[in-house]
Amino acid sequence: MSIAVTDAFGRPFELGEPARRIISLIPSITEIFFSLGVGDRVVGVTKFCTQPPDGVKSKPKVGGQKNPRVDAIIDLKPDLVVANVEENRKEDVEVMSTAGLRVLVTYPRTVREGIRLIRDLGVLAGRDDRGEAIAATCEAALAEVERATAGRARVRVFCPIWRKPYMTINGDTYVDDMLRTCGGENIFRDRPTRYPTVTLPEMAALRPEVVLLPDEPYPFAEKHLTDFQAFPEVPAVRTGRLRLVDGKVLCWYGPRIAESLRTLAGILSV
Repeated sequence: MSIAVTDAFGRPFELGEPARRIISLIPSITEIFFSLGVGDRVVGVTKFCTQPPDGVKSKPKVGGQKNPRVDAIIDLKPDLVVANVEENRKEDVEVMSTAGLRVLVTYPRTVREGIRLIRDLGVLAGRDDRGEAIAATCEAALAEVERATAGRARVRVFCPIWRKPYMTINGDTYVDDMLRTCGGENIFRDRPTRYPTVTLPEMAALRPEVVLLPDEPYPFAEKHLTDFQAFPEVPAVRTGRLRLVDGKVLCWYGPRIAESLRTLAGILSV
C-alpha cells in the first residue's frame, strides 16, 4: 500500500513504502528528518545544512541549494529527495526526476503550512506518530501566540534579508506570515515582488517601530546598526528597538516553530 502527501503544486506525491534513503536539499528540512528520528536514513545533505551539527557533519555533501551536484545525488540512489520551489532550481529537479528519482517539491509560505510539512515528511518516512507529536507541539504554541496577540495593535516591523542593496520581504512569504502571526506588521508587505529592493529613506518614511536584523541569509551584525543612525526620527531608532536576531527564528520551518513563535512574539510585545 502506497503512502501519499501533496506537493507544492497540489499534486499527489506517492511512495511505495517509507523512505529509507533520503537526500535533503533544504537545511530546515534536514533538521526535520533528524527530529523525526530518521537521521540515519539521510544519505546526503547540502553544504549549508548545519542542524543538528553532530548529525550532519558525517553526511555526504551534495553541493548547495542552487548548485547541487546532481550526478552525486543520483549515484547515492535515494528513494526520496526533498527540494523547494524557491531554494532549488527547476532544471535540477527535472534532471533528477528524469533519472527516475522521487523528488518532493515543497513551498511552505505560512506557519500553518510549515507545520503541515512536518506531518507530511513524517508520513513519507513512516514516522507519522513522531510527525504528529512535533506538529501538535507547534500548533499548541501557535494557538498560545494567537491568543496573546488577539486584539493587540500590530507592531510595524522592518525586516531586511540583504544589505547593499537592502532587500526585504513582501506579504507572500513565510517570514511575513511569521511576523504577522506574532503580532507584527511588515511595512513592505504590499510590495509586488516577493523580495523587493528598498532604500533606508523608504524605510524611514514608513516609520517602523521595530527593526529586526537576522543573521541569515545576510549575516547582519552589531556593526550594521550604524546604518540606521541617520534616521533618528524612526520610532525603532528613537526607542532603541533595533534587534539582532537568529535568522532561523524567522525562516526555518520544522521542529523549531514552537520556540520561534514564542521568541518572536516576545520580541514584538516588549
